[in-house]
Amino acid sequence: MATFGTLSDRLTETFRNLRTKGKLTPADVDGTVREIRRALLDADVALPVVKEFTAKIRERALGDEVNRALNPAQQVVQIVNEELIGILGGQQRRLQFAKNPPTVIMLAGLQGSGKTTFAGKLAKMLEKDGHTPLLVAADLQRPNAVNQLQVVGRQAGAAVYAPEPGNGVGDPVRVAMDGVEVARRQQHDVVIIDTAGRLGVDAELMKQAANIRRATDPDEVLFVIDAMIGQDAVNTAKAFQDGVDFTGVVLSKLDGDARGGAALSVASVTGRPIIFASTGEGLDDVEPFHPDRMASRILDLGDILTLIEQAQQAFDEEEARKVAEKIATEQFTLEDFLQQMQQLKKMGSMKKMLGMLPGMGGMKQQLDDFDEREIDRTEAIIRSMTPAERRNPKILNGSRRLRIARGSGMTVTDVNQLVQRFDQAAKMMKTVARGGVPNIPGMGPVPGAGRPGASAKRGKQQKAKGSRSGNPAKRAAENAGIAASAPAAPAGTGFGLGGGAGGGQAAPSAEDLAELQKLLGRG
Repeated sequence: MATFGTLSDRLTETFRNLRTKGKLTPADVDGTVREIRRALLDADVALPVVKEFTAKIRERALGDEVNRALNPAQQVVQIVNEELIGILGGQQRRLQFAKNPPTVIMLAGLQGSGKTTFAGKLAKMLEKDGHTPLLVAADLQRPNAVNQLQVVGRQAGAAVYAPEPGNGVGDPVRVAMDGVEVARRQQHDVVIIDTAGRLGVDAELMKQAANIRRATDPDEVLFVIDAMIGQDAVNTAKAFQDGVDFTGVVLSKLDGDARGGAALSVASVTGRPIIFASTGEGLDDVEPFHPDRMASRILDLGDILTLIEQAQQAFDEEEARKVAEKIATEQFTLEDFLQQMQQLKKMGSMKKMLGMLPGMGGMKQQLDDFDEREIDRTEAIIRSMTPAERRNPKILNGSRRLRIARGSGMTVTDVNQLVQRFDQAAKMMKTVARGGVPNIPGMGPVPGAGRPGASAKRGKQQKAKGSRSGNPAKRAAENAGIAASAPAAPAGTGFGLGGGAGGGQAAPSAEDLAELQKLLGRG
């Protein structure tokens, strides 16, 4: 999401200015639309897309749906969110598989866009879903392209068909056709054809890509585009649409720091959906593209659904149940803590996960300062302990702690701090398991923790405090007094939306992040 960071910051600041307004005037709407237009243009979003986008926002923002809203500012944010989803393609579009295997997927794009790496990422993703992909090395032009695909294929655990050495040798159309036939004979249910690219669009590139498409009749033609190439994204996409007619788009390098807004224009300009987003260099750094979730990330509303899906893939349900039982019976040990950290690492970057929480756009500096290596350091300390020491840290005397520090390359102070923080965490988890509200040092009680249904009971109790007077005027006055004395609601995100779909989910504070880092290792 670093690619859209500047755009997200600008939009967040624009909407923050609306929070103080109880009623929006046409001047307020025009000013907001003007700032949105500037933010999108500065982010390299195509001018025709910007004009259409802002015109729709202005029309809806001046309509009855905002004038009648209890909170007009929030309603404008909702309108922008819905229109941004529209720019990004509306509904999620999944891969279309052939009724009679193999499904043929052809990759197209400029040289350096990330086609070969994405081929490996897609193969690994399909392997996890039970498919048996075959990678076909039809890029016979770029130096070492065939060798790169073979390396990526081994890393992904997928078979590679590479009959030609490449480097200008071989017929790519023949290789692509033979690859499909090999997949059919060897019962691979998916074929991924990696084709050649050029540094720029030219007739030879389009002719070769079109010939491969005609020869293999692919079920999907995915156009891989670098999210950081600026305004050229639209022109390149149009050229490939005219020359090859792709069926879907893959955004690569979304982890870069360029403005990246031009990539948002591709779906709107070509009418082709974005199907995948590549968010890093690792083979696991790819995810299906959800327009609604991406819009939420850009508007700093968070992406809780993707976070939950990643957690479900990484954590074993049976293991989680056993850990919960150990916490409830006070049998949670450093051995269990080590296993939990290992499962946490399977989810990927901690910074990326924290970045999916609502309202984190305003805490970029704290996220950048977060040191993910603390997990490795904590793991090294625990691994230097004996099984008995992990099960019962109370037996750790001075000589044992010195041995552990030397074995892990850390200091005795680091070992002492880990043991102390583990004790604090164990007490906190025990409190939660018993239905209490944990009190973390420096953070206070954890919001939302406690017995199931406790918040609902409090809501009912607060509701019951309302006036029961039979006189409507007196009842209204008494209720107003009760409301005035009630504690203020949390601010939520910068838009006043209470943290997104979860309702009332506030972003973690800087102290929260610091405490998390302390719990993992050294503060």
